[in-house]
Amino acid sequence: MSRTRTALLAAMALVAGATGSAIAAVPGDAGAAAVPCTVDYKVQNQWDTGFTASVTVTNHGAAKSSWAVKWSYAGNQKVTSGWNARITQSGANVTAANESYNATLASGGSATFGFQGSYSGTNAVPATFTLDGVTCNVDGGGGPTDPPDPTDPPPGNRVDNPYDGAKVYVNPEWSANAAAEPGGSRIANQPTGVWLDRTAAINGAGGKMGLRDHLDEALEQKGSGELVVQLVIYNLPGRDCAALASNGELGPTEIDRYKSEYIDPIKTILADPKYASLRIVTTVEIDSLPNLVTNVSPRATATPNCDVMKANGNYVKGVGYALNKLGDVPNVYNYVDAGHHGWLGWDDNFGASAEMFKQAATAEGATVADVHGFIANTANYSALKEDHFSINDTVAGKSVRESKWVSWNRYVDELSYAQALREKLVSLGFDSKIGMLIDTSRNGWGGANRPTGPGATTSVDTYVDGGRYDRRFNTGNWCNQSGAGLGERPQASPEPGIDAYVWMKPPGESDGASKAIDNDEGKGFDRMCDPTYTGNPRNDNNMSGALPDAPISGHWFSAQFQELMRNAYPPLS
Repeated sequence: MSRTRTALLAAMALVAGATGSAIAAVPGDAGAAAVPCTVDYKVQNQWDTGFTASVTVTNHGAAKSSWAVKWSYAGNQKVTSGWNARITQSGANVTAANESYNATLASGGSATFGFQGSYSGTNAVPATFTLDGVTCNVDGGGGPTDPPDPTDPPPGNRVDNPYDGAKVYVNPEWSANAAAEPGGSRIANQPTGVWLDRTAAINGAGGKMGLRDHLDEALEQKGSGELVVQLVIYNLPGRDCAALASNGELGPTEIDRYKSEYIDPIKTILADPKYASLRIVTTVEIDSLPNLVTNVSPRATATPNCDVMKANGNYVKGVGYALNKLGDVPNVYNYVDAGHHGWLGWDDNFGASAEMFKQAATAEGATVADVHGFIANTANYSALKEDHFSINDTVAGKSVRESKWVSWNRYVDELSYAQALREKLVSLGFDSKIGMLIDTSRNGWGGANRPTGPGATTSVDTYVDGGRYDRRFNTGNWCNQSGAGLGERPQASPEPGIDAYVWMKPPGESDGASKAIDNDEGKGFDRMCDPTYTGNPRNDNNMSGALPDAPISGHWFSAQFQELMRNAYPPLS
């Protein structure tokens, strides 16, 4: 999987043995101001036959309305795909020209692009770069001879799948809540995500453990083996633009506060060498980027708040900044939220969302190499596998896609969606080794009502509705769903392309209040959490299916926890 720039510094120095350094100096160079341009070329990730690289060009001369960077390889490197530039290659010579959207290069301005390539033997960094025919020096930022960022720990040993061969952190606060419930001791030792859902959570709010407290406890649980800590990064400005239950503390324009008061302190803590032996998985900004595809004008599901966040770009900037900063810590593995099949599985959502993920992954200094993978179904209820019908079935002359439940979606469950999305993302330039996580904390749909075979073939609707495990009124329903159960227990490498099944949403923690409740956490009341609500265009005007008497999001909901245990699949013993 992907490697961060800092994690590869030592490896790059070895690979670049023929040149001795990734720095191509200009004779008599007196610093960047004395040369017309600087180029920073970083090998982000490298494996036996391929690599990804990021290139940043900075213009120190007059402003440009178009630009082209050129270099030549000493070996047999071949560029196979690229992003943020039109990259062509003839023999050893490579040209990267601007796209229409990044053609302007101001004096002192920079442009960043990246690519994936193949090689055999050595993969030396090119010695010379030109910008519009003028020779540049190679900027030292992040090259192997540069001084390291003082907040970054030394590079550690990266693994393709952080969950393989490792225990996963059990949050003692969630575990205590679970153990206090009748029958809860059966699952109280399961690992769950730690949600950093506001700035105060970093140091601990309301008497709860802060980030350092969790990491210190993780070191105790780790012992002499490997251990994964799962963190949810969740505090974007204008958060949850299409709903109200998890609105956050930051207003739509407060991107600078997000960076300096939230991401930067988290990065500083994670980069403490004390925690370098932990495998830290970050799941980045749940339910954010998909909103910029599905809930903006001119869609019928548009909301004014999502239109604002698309226009100001602060979701994209925030995610990019988080990936960039957290990706600099060698033992951090970033997984970006990717919605779920009942949100993004339709033809007009699937590809557009993948493109949006790519845009965010190359914003604010981030590159695709800062992304280790993606997570699907976070805090949602979509069934992992639907065994009794498939997208290819036809009943009474109609495709399953024509049923009211599937409603022309391309996917009927999370596993097929996650695997297909992974392939799409790789085709767009993400590392071919990226992996997917699937949140199975509440998608078991077991109990007495779990179907044991297909529905009646009277119509395509009776066939699908009689056989489906997922018993929601609509796949757009997301709040404290009645009848839901615990899903597959957390496990590593359960299916091809899937790094792990995880319980990122701690079972028993509410999605949102079923009525308005005053609170100091910035969380509003969303009618989708009201069991009497008759719906909206996002759930095809179905009933909400929510449980009654729920507390605000993130607070313990005993009735839900008991229902999840009763309906667990696989069942609890």
